[in-house]
Amino acid sequence: MKKIAPLKAGDRVGLAAPARAVSPDEMAPAIAMLRSWGLEVVEPDGLYDRCDQLGGTDEHRAALMQNLLDDPTIRAVVCCRGGYGSVRIIDRLDFTQFAKEPKWIVGYSDITVLHSHIHAVLGLPTLHATMPINFPADLHPTPATESLRRTLFGEPVDIEWQLPADSPASACSTGLTLRDVEIVGGNLSILYSLLGSRSQVDTRGRVLLVEDLDEYLYHIDRMMQALGRAGMLDGAAALMVGGMSDIHDNATPFGRTAMQIVAEAAARHRLPLLAGAPFGHIGDANLALPLGQKINISVANSKNCRIFAP
Repeated sequence: MKKIAPLKAGDRVGLAAPARAVSPDEMAPAIAMLRSWGLEVVEPDGLYDRCDQLGGTDEHRAALMQNLLDDPTIRAVVCCRGGYGSVRIIDRLDFTQFAKEPKWIVGYSDITVLHSHIHAVLGLPTLHATMPINFPADLHPTPATESLRRTLFGEPVDIEWQLPADSPASACSTGLTLRDVEIVGGNLSILYSLLGSRSQVDTRGRVLLVEDLDEYLYHIDRMMQALGRAGMLDGAAALMVGGMSDIHDNATPFGRTAMQIVAEAAARHRLPLLAGAPFGHIGDANLALPLGQKINISVANSKNCRIFAP
């Protein structure tokens, strides 16, 4: 697995909008903060185009992303926001030059399309992290932005968290230690949508991260059932659960929480379960996590879960 070179002051980072459209006002705080880190921020011509919900036509968004992937002076591509749309351009992109000179692709949510495709096709790491749309308007650093800054500049990953108080007992695989393991995955709905495509990531021997937002409980169950039937839970090293935020129920209750649904899937496939991980649609607590890169994981107890550099 190739490693991505750390950024340094003066490096150029490009903003990309492969999914939903963004505006200059929405991006202003992030641009200011990235510049405060000593980075040169590149806003490609057409970054703020709009085609209904999307950041321009498919052809336009693909062209802008292609230029950022190919430009050797751009040392990281920071996706502005998620929403929907990355899957519409993924097969238009040529990663030949990117594979020769890899750089961080940063984002989460809909950007799971890019993460999974790059892991599946190229075997290169990417960065699951907060995006400019989430940067604080007052420019005050948050755990999410500080975690992104530290990771981009090459500081060793060291993430600690505790299980949520309402987690089922099965959510803590106490005593688990995983050395030199890769974490892959991201948004559950996106992983579900990629099943059967060449962008479906290989989870064997890897930790699979799932998180989601604004879904119904029975949708969560449907998607976990599908991942299991497609073999994505067979041979995985563990199942990690990030934020399951704003999840809905029907008038007739489904009868299980989102955490219980995922815990049942882990139990069916005899996988260690790591719940409450600080990743996903959880605001300022969404920490930066290198995907597809060797990492260590340890769980001493429910109050001492850790991901750290080898």
